Amino acid sequence: MKITTFNPMIITAKAENAIELFEKLGFERRHKKTEIDEATAASVRMKDANGFHVDVAQVDVIPQDLTAIRMNVDDFDEAYELLSSHGFTIVPGGKVTDTGSSKSVMMVAPSGFAITIDKHFRK
Repeated sequence: MKITTFNPMIITAKAENAIELFEKLGFERRHKKTEIDEATAASVRMKDANGFHVDVAQVDVIPQDLTAIRMNVDDFDEAYELLSSHGFTIVPGGKVTDTGSSKSVMMVAPSGFAITIDKHFRK
């Protein structure tokens, strides 16, 4: 399995506030994906001049903000199995989401930190 990106992801009900903060820190909106699933309204990928990335996801049903690691991989199933073998489970109420252009799932470690696995499909 190859990791193609690895960066923080902010999951929040107030995405625009977080996006504005990161813009003031020098990040620019690079990509926006909408209609991901019934919980996630949108996700915005941001990048600064140094090449650092942060993603901000709009999730209206989340009671408080959550920070996770976004990990893009070339083999979703292998990444899922690797994390599962280390005790990671899908977050409560979560599921594997396939939008046609990507497949993703948020998993949480026994100690509580979260990693979102993403696999993008090139056309």
